[in-house]
Amino acid sequence: MAMNLETPEKIRTLQRKLYRKAKAEPAFRFYVLYDKICREDILRHAYALARANAGAPGVDDVSFAQIEAEGVEGWLAGLREELVSKTYRS
Repeated sequence: MAMNLETPEKIRTLQRKLYRKAKAEPAFRFYVLYDKICREDILRHAYALARANAGAPGVDDVSFAQIEAEGVEGWLAGLREELVSKTYRS
């Protein structure tokens, strides 16, 4: 699976909007960012960045090789479902 490490435009747009809001209103509190980490494009990009960084297995002891052997898209879909349903445990 080829990994593009350049931040996709949709994610960059979100980053810019959040940055501008934070700069314009320093006292503003972002209470609803959780839904953003559940976005498929953000999870896919985060995986690509972690993979390119040759990160070690996490607390679940699952390696990139194991994830890729079972299918990255399926693994990401499962992770997303756990995040959305708030059943994810590290």
